[in-house]
Amino acid sequence: MKLTTKGRYAVTAMLDLAIHGDREPVTLSDISVRQDISLSYLEQLFARLRRSELVRSVRGPGGGYRLGRETHKIAIVDIIDAVDESVDATRCLGQGNCQQGEICLTHHLWEDLSQQIHEFLSGISLADLMARHEVKHIAHGQDERRELIIRDMRTSSCASA
Repeated sequence: MKLTTKGRYAVTAMLDLAIHGDREPVTLSDISVRQDISLSYLEQLFARLRRSELVRSVRGPGGGYRLGRETHKIAIVDIIDAVDESVDATRCLGQGNCQQGEICLTHHLWEDLSQQIHEFLSGISLADLMARHEVKHIAHGQDERRELIIRDMRTSSCASA
């Protein structure tokens, strides 16, 4: 089982939104800078997250995104499901045709593992992740780096003017 970039980035972006969206909407460009995820990729992910009502967009000046539900009501598995990611550990994607069209010897083992992973991710919310000390520490460092980038951009644009 491998969680692809799509699922990882979606969870990371949603956690960033949860951390920074308490006062005002968060722009995808801010998430892009903090998390080093391409803006176009975030746009694709957020279209799916919006369809699943995990986020809502705010238009106009000062616009961006807000969470569609409270952080304790958004499980990590909800995010992964919203972007059509799979946590299936079977080779056959649960179809039971793993070995020449038939079920293989270890199919039920991998199917059980998939269920355990799904249950594990169902039991973790964005609020749970936000409460972790290491997440707070990393987010603080990312905020400081973002401020330095903005400051450097302003300084270089003033110098060229």
